[in-house]
Amino acid sequence: MESIATLPSNPVGFWRRLGAGLLDALIIGLPLLLITYIITGSTEDNLVTNIISSLYSLLVPVFWHGYTVGKRIAGIRIARVDGEPLGIGTMLLRNLVGGIVYVITLGLGVIISAIMVIVRQDKRSIHDLIAGTYVTSNHP
Repeated sequence: MESIATLPSNPVGFWRRLGAGLLDALIIGLPLLLITYIITGSTEDNLVTNIISSLYSLLVPVFWHGYTVGKRIAGIRIARVDGEPLGIGTMLLRNLVGGIVYVITLGLGVIISAIMVIVRQDKRSIHDLIAGTYVTSNHP
């Protein structure tokens, strides 16, 4: 267990993280869904939407210092615990490997992650622990 001296700086809790995710869904996800529906005529399992959405959540934080549009509006960002800049490898661990854990556990991991963010002093979820990240209100 990490000591208090090594706790991440200004970790962000559940509600701000959820709010940032909802903002991303409304500002990025909904228009993306509408555009791909207009182009493809389908909303079911749309490969184009899935690819663009995955690339957004993977690459935008790497090139924008841990921010996504929703996180930027909420004043929060993803950061590495060791203080190094985010890289594609870190985001792959966070999104892909974390996502695989959540799928394998049939969504139970998502619930456990939410509880972890609520009760842990460092506010880190399963995907944060996998990738060595946390969500902070500190500026880069």
